[in-house]
Amino acid sequence: MKINEYGQVEVSAEEAFQSLYTAKIKNLDSVYIDDDKTRDQFNLARATNADRFGDLVELVLPKATIEEFDQLNQQQWFMPEEYKQLNIVEFLLDKTQNEEQYQRVVQELELFAQHNMIDVLKYIKYLVDTMRKNNIVWGVGRGSSVASYVLYLIGIHKVDSIKYELDIHEFLK
Repeated sequence: MKINEYGQVEVSAEEAFQSLYTAKIKNLDSVYIDDDKTRDQFNLARATNADRFGDLVELVLPKATIEEFDQLNQQQWFMPEEYKQLNIVEFLLDKTQNEEQYQRVVQELELFAQHNMIDVLKYIKYLVDTMRKNNIVWGVGRGSSVASYVLYLIGIHKVDSIKYELDIHEFLK
């Protein structure tokens, strides 16, 4: 099983049939196999399996670039209007307490903008607020994301990357 550059799950013929009998893949709505014969055989076999799974669908890559595909999917995220309208730049700059923090946030926001990820920051803010509101526990930080001071200010992790002198470029490579 692999994830292609569009985030689609692709399976081999063997993995498709194995999933039928082991329930390894619980939902096949977004799983693709590019071999017509195997897909047809799988769908026939699955029909005798009490509809435990949906049909495998033909792999059709989007006609958009990966960047366009990402933008289209971001527009479909559920996010309340107040978060869509949130001026995340102002929100983050207001959280800084000194010049070093201010400059770090400016630097990171420029990088997030270059990667077209400003809307992702708004969504992360919504996600963190929702988790807090519902008393959902999440980790203190993981991987290269702890190099982002912006993510620290939003609350996605609890590692102060300025204090520990972590380079933002470790996160947004």
